[in-house]
Amino acid sequence: MSLQVQLKDQHFILHPTGACYWEEQDVVLLADVHLGKSGHFRKHGMAVPAQADDREYDKLNEVISFFQPSRLWFLGDLFHSYRNAEWHFFEQWVRSQPIDLALVMGNHDVISRAEFERLGVKTYESLRMGKFVLTHHPMDLEGHFNIAGHVHPAVRLKGMGLQRLKLPCFFCTEHNMILPAFGDFTGTYTMSPKKGDRIFAIADREVVELS
Repeated sequence: MSLQVQLKDQHFILHPTGACYWEEQDVVLLADVHLGKSGHFRKHGMAVPAQADDREYDKLNEVISFFQPSRLWFLGDLFHSYRNAEWHFFEQWVRSQPIDLALVMGNHDVISRAEFERLGVKTYESLRMGKFVLTHHPMDLEGHFNIAGHVHPAVRLKGMGLQRLKLPCFFCTEHNMILPAFGDFTGTYTMSPKKGDRIFAIADREVVELS
């Protein structure tokens, strides 16, 4: 189940895949897909099933079908590494999409921007939409609200019986929202919330705000 939130007078829907739909802009934002990472693991001897490669495209198609946006913007680390066999499947997926696609370059995006542009995927170092700035690395920008990825945020919960649970989350401060990693096999980083921060955790296909 998705969750609607308001940030700086704009409305967003947080989806349990880690995608974020910005209503006023009719755009889906997501970060850290890391296409090809499962193949990278297999290349180095890790037992990752081949079907894992299809999971990211299933999730992408799910999000597009759910929101039916006019645009989808990747906030960095779309590919895990250099161009490999995964690029062929990405080309096929892009050509099947009727919506506008764009990529804000991340630290893992070492494939040339010309390759993406050739497919019709626009590339940017950052995107400014009024008072909002979209980047890969989180940034503190005076007078602006930043939406970014890179961190793969998660929150650790503790139960009364010493149970521990770590959940991916959307992590919001007064001036930032960090999106969870969209891709599988990405790992997470446990955040340390401060007073006033908002945490929207993903658990059992539901997004919930934690008090």
